Amino acid sequence: MAIRAITTSSRWTGVWKSARVCIRIGKWSGLAPRTSARCRRRGAAGSGLTRWSLGCWRAAMRGMILGPMATRRIRQVKDRQETSLYAAVKAYLERLGFSAKGEICGCDIVALRAEDDRFLVIAELKLSFTLELVLQAVDRLPLADEIWLAVRASGRGRDRDRRVQKLCRLLGFGLLRVSPDTGGVEVLTEPAPYRPRMNERRRSRLLDEHRRRKGDPTEGGSTRQPIMTAYRQRALACAAQLNQGPLPVRALRCAADDASSILLRNVYGWFERERRGVYRLTPIGVAALSRWLPSEQLSTADAGAALGA
Repeated sequence: MAIRAITTSSRWTGVWKSARVCIRIGKWSGLAPRTSARCRRRGAAGSGLTRWSLGCWRAAMRGMILGPMATRRIRQVKDRQETSLYAAVKAYLERLGFSAKGEICGCDIVALRAEDDRFLVIAELKLSFTLELVLQAVDRLPLADEIWLAVRASGRGRDRDRRVQKLCRLLGFGLLRVSPDTGGVEVLTEPAPYRPRMNERRRSRLLDEHRRRKGDPTEGGSTRQPIMTAYRQRALACAAQLNQGPLPVRALRCAADDASSILLRNVYGWFERERRGVYRLTPIGVAALSRWLPSEQLSTADAGAALGA
């Protein structure tokens, strides 16, 4: 028959052995061959056997299609479990000289250093970087000398975010990116105390602002209102001098050492040039003086000293 003819060929022997297994898969999926009442009455003779053989063959072909799909589905389900990361992370810790074991007292991996069994390492596994993973690691901090977080490698996940790596450095956690298919482990951060690289430019701006600001004119936590910065204080000192009338730039250097730059930039729109080297106040500048400086301070000769009072 059709199946017997195929099985006689050595080339198709392996296919037929697989097909017998796939026939079962076809039966499980509801695709098993069915015979009519006429075939069952005839038994195993005549066209009934032929129809049965062809039915088995169709079920085998369907099983051979559904079989790999079912296997692929099972593999995908396994890859979506945290256990798919365990083997790669354990092998990595063992290469570092640790003896690693899984699921001890609620921890995914607990490892001890071979030469020092008091040095304890805990690793937590997650398919993606989540807040729950960070909270678990924070809960493990009093228990271990080192905390490792292992997440599955992704194309555009949180493991690619530099802010996540910075957070792990800040908390002192190690971060691993794991590829379950290849068993590869990439170290993103080391579990070490975090010391950020000094940003000298921003640091110098803070120091300069603190030194040049006179007094403490703005309360901490203020929002939705202009802040009295050192630059605004110097601009107000120049405006207070110009409130008496137009003045040359050299006459304003007693109020602010960078008066020429302040007048030239005119950030707030308070000043306008009357002629070369001589400036006066605009209506906006007059309104700013009445808002920021009391009338008694405007009557003083040294507006800069008034701002520092």
